[in-house]
Amino acid sequence: MRKWILLAAGLLLGLSVQAQQWGVVNISVCNQRATPNYSAEMVSQALLGTPVHILQMGGDYNWPQVQTPDSYIGWVHKDAIRYMDFEQYHAWNAAPKVVVTSLFALIRKKPSDKAETLSDAVAGCRLKYLGKSRRFFIVEFPDGRVGYISTKDAQTESAWRKNLKQTPEAILATAQSMLGFPYIWAGMSPKGTDCSGFVRTVLFMHDIIVPRDAGPQARVGQRIGRMEDLAPGDLVFFGRWKENGTPGVSHVGFYLGEGRFIHSLGLVKIGSFRPEDPLYDAYNTGRYLFGGRVLPYIDQDPEIQTTLTNPYYAE
Repeated sequence: MRKWILLAAGLLLGLSVQAQQWGVVNISVCNQRATPNYSAEMVSQALLGTPVHILQMGGDYNWPQVQTPDSYIGWVHKDAIRYMDFEQYHAWNAAPKVVVTSLFALIRKKPSDKAETLSDAVAGCRLKYLGKSRRFFIVEFPDGRVGYISTKDAQTESAWRKNLKQTPEAILATAQSMLGFPYIWAGMSPKGTDCSGFVRTVLFMHDIIVPRDAGPQARVGQRIGRMEDLAPGDLVFFGRWKENGTPGVSHVGFYLGEGRFIHSLGLVKIGSFRPEDPLYDAYNTGRYLFGGRVLPYIDQDPEIQTTLTNPYYAE
């Protein structure tokens, strides 16, 4: 729902929609805002290398309104995006890539751990692959800058796909690698996440693209009604049932098994549905709604895709 509110807000600004343009995120983590200015609420984020569609321009043409591969709409500052025509956009998508696999990494100006920093990067960022220099990949940013990232922090996309695991065990290990990371409203990177951003970030590290917000996430895959039918890797949804019998989903996490779940609330942490467990979370147990199973439905449900099937990455 939030994306439609944002689109309506943009149209109310009286900004004309230009012919569709394209772009690619050019910084490690790009903030999307509700209106075209720095003081506006942050509504989501997108990572370096993410292809976007530019819908219109605002804020004296300093703020493009973009739509991301998960159909999310928000305003970003122009310096965070590299504008491209369709041919450039297609060439970027078709080029071989390096995928950042470490939670945090640095891209340097020369192939040395002591060289000046060109940029930071986080897990899931993508850059164009130009080759190797000793212990470093040579990479190119969307704006043409060339840098070096340690082979310990990234893989070529081809190697990454070969090693990619989309199992519950692998996904939950990634989720637990972020324990203690801060809650940030609208955050969607290892620098900080909200609840649905945590789910979206963890799944994207395994090349799984789901909707951005908890409500839409609850509508994909298979609903698991009974808590006893939950399996590790399922999503768990929290909120309140409305008077008309529909769920008011306001929170989400991953089910770990044995009554425990991991979620982002204040920070990424583990809670439990079982009163005898030292990690028992009475508040969230009291507002538990149902579970959701997504992993068997990758590329089967139209809203559970990969970068191989999402049209933003293929155009």
